[in-house]
Amino acid sequence: MYNILNYGSMVSDPVRMNAYADALRRVVTPNSVVLDIGTGPGFFAILACQLGARRVVAIEPDNVVEIARRVAAANHCADKIEFIQDLSFNVSLAERADVIVSDLRGVLPWFQKHLPAIIDARERLLAPGGTLIPAQDVVWAALVESAEMYSSYQDPWFLKPQGIDLAAASQFAVNLWKKGSEVSPSQFLAEPQLCATLDYASLKDVNVSSTMVWTVARPGTAHGMVIWFDTVLSSGIEFSNHPASTRLIYGNFFSPFSIPIELSAGETVTVDLRATLPGDDYVWIWKTTVSTGDPARVRAEWNQSTFFAAPLSPEQLATRSENYTAHLSEEGLIDRAVLDWMDGKRTSGQISELLREKFPSRFATLHDALAKVAELAFRYKPRAKSI
Repeated sequence: MYNILNYGSMVSDPVRMNAYADALRRVVTPNSVVLDIGTGPGFFAILACQLGARRVVAIEPDNVVEIARRVAAANHCADKIEFIQDLSFNVSLAERADVIVSDLRGVLPWFQKHLPAIIDARERLLAPGGTLIPAQDVVWAALVESAEMYSSYQDPWFLKPQGIDLAAASQFAVNLWKKGSEVSPSQFLAEPQLCATLDYASLKDVNVSSTMVWTVARPGTAHGMVIWFDTVLSSGIEFSNHPASTRLIYGNFFSPFSIPIELSAGETVTVDLRATLPGDDYVWIWKTTVSTGDPARVRAEWNQSTFFAAPLSPEQLATRSENYTAHLSEEGLIDRAVLDWMDGKRTSGQISELLREKFPSRFATLHDALAKVAELAFRYKPRAKSI
């Protein structure tokens, strides 16, 4: 989750904010129903209200929605915007939206539940012929020479603080991507290659699989790939976080190679890139091949994945076996008891008293028990009703 300082950085990005504002001005009419997914402090929803939208619904799962309500009141929109603290997956609209606006990306569009949320909203919540903002993201990648970007993957593990050899950690570190903004096009070793195009009006696959092939234009040391996106919010309203563009809040995606590699002009670098969403966030996999002249003449090859960055302990591996016999910890027993007592008849205070009686060593005060009950009550509250 973001904190209020993160949101402050977002709303103070003039390129992003002005482009979104222009896109909303183009499509919002006095008859529009506007849905803002991930409203944060409420800017897009309030702007839609000020543009005269007939109805505005703003969805935000985080507690920042309370700030959005106050901001709406300060801008005389409190009675014109329906704020819902929930995930958009759990919301139904009695009247579908003419415009759905969102910015759920991270550094790239493949970020947590961004794409599933957009696909779900498009299918359930958008009126026929309605408008999605953004409309499209086009993703690019370039080979980059940047010892500065690579240093955090290597330097800390070879310093031998207090004489301790930490080098073994570096093989895990190089399986993580990071956000960066320090790269310039002068550090590219070849022309950027198209990674993927996401047309949100028709997108169905939340994963990505792309093969990119570069012919090295100049000699240098390749440290990894830098990846960015060009977005089309609406026809003619665009911005990009290309390294040559004005720096935006998103930054760039840097995925390192296992080792820096010296390249000569004319050599070929092929990267098979995949990102899959098995749970709440993506697992990234990239296989790199370096060949000289004939693509069949491979001189270097390695496989990397964010899955390799945090090796599973034997205990974790055991729980993934189909033959594993599961047992609940005390925390699991507490959760199960509280959920069983949430039968629609007992108050949170009554459930807290029961919790203290059953787990006295765990909950010294009623306040402690009530905090636990409140946490689970919020997490498992019923889906939002159609509004």
